[in-house]
Amino acid sequence: MIRLLAMLAAALASMLVVAQTPAVPATPATSAQPPASAAPARPVPPTRAPDAPGAPAFTRVAPGQNAPVDANGDFLIGPDYPPAPELTAVAKVPKGTVRQFVMESKDSGFYPGIAREVFGTVNPDNPKTLIVETHAKPWQRAITVYVPKQYKKGKAAPLLVTHDGPKFGEPDLTLPQVLDNLIAQKRVPALIAVMIQNGGGDAQGSQRGLEYDTLSGQFAEFIEAEVLPRVVKEYGVKFTDDPEGRATMGCSSGAAAAFTMAWFHPDWYRRVVSYSGTYVNQQWPYTEAYPGGAWEYHQTLIPTSSTKPIRIWMHVGDRDLLNPNVMRDDMHDWVAANHHMAAALKAKGYQYQYVYALDSGHCDRKVREHTLPQALEWVWRGYRPRR
Repeated sequence: MIRLLAMLAAALASMLVVAQTPAVPATPATSAQPPASAAPARPVPPTRAPDAPGAPAFTRVAPGQNAPVDANGDFLIGPDYPPAPELTAVAKVPKGTVRQFVMESKDSGFYPGIAREVFGTVNPDNPKTLIVETHAKPWQRAITVYVPKQYKKGKAAPLLVTHDGPKFGEPDLTLPQVLDNLIAQKRVPALIAVMIQNGGGDAQGSQRGLEYDTLSGQFAEFIEAEVLPRVVKEYGVKFTDDPEGRATMGCSSGAAAAFTMAWFHPDWYRRVVSYSGTYVNQQWPYTEAYPGGAWEYHQTLIPTSSTKPIRIWMHVGDRDLLNPNVMRDDMHDWVAANHHMAAALKAKGYQYQYVYALDSGHCDRKVREHTLPQALEWVWRGYRPRR
């Protein structure tokens, strides 16, 4: 995917900063992320009408409001997006702590690190995939951990894993601020949030693409085996092993990664928040098992599989991405992909809420400012901790 999308993905970690003082260690130095390689120009995404062919029958929400927190289904929001009040610090609301540490590829048994210099070319023998030359590139990534004030030491807490987490020394405090307010209002449990920086680059041939766009359980297994044990070691916390008490969240390919974690490991994760999900053909390397990459979720996997215990809140904008690279395979329209996802989930009886945002682009900041607290509250509805 081109440079703009890489910038947007990186911006997810730094958007909506609010005033709060985190506890951040002094070392090591901030890791630098490699820039995405240039790719061919792509068409400017058109505005897709909410009543266009293939769109769900949306329920219109009043401008400036969110979809109801107690309802499933397909909802139309915007074009006005006032920032949610939960983004603002409130006096006497208990403040959680935010701390960071750095992980390195040399210590990983899952991901040694890759990168590309040049964007791939279409494989003439298989137009569903790209030929990409890659090389080894070690990574460093920051792990940012929010622990609520209400956490009781020794108790196993609910967990929220988020993707495209902030860089070291630059902790985004938006999610912690929102969680402070939601936890105090008992709209979500007193959960611990683990924000994981990606491994660098974007799309086919990058470490980020390998982690996020691959249809397998490997990324969830990396987090379970290497990330969470480090969090436990560094900060002395415990996580619940109840999959109903574990959620994951992301934007763009990070959203696809969040759903992939729940799809391949519903024994670990069952709650998903998806902004501008990349449910398109971006997997690399190509596999016969999933020839369309994440497009397979709505084309074959969800329709032909037994319903899994996954609860998902999902969003896309009416000006979201369309054909972002040289592949013209009719599997690179983010709006169509998310419409298809919603339809497939509905047909199989999933607990889902799908929000279509007017006057909105990819991973739109103003939409996230407006919807994040409601999305988190919706996805955690019905949670009851094990006794």
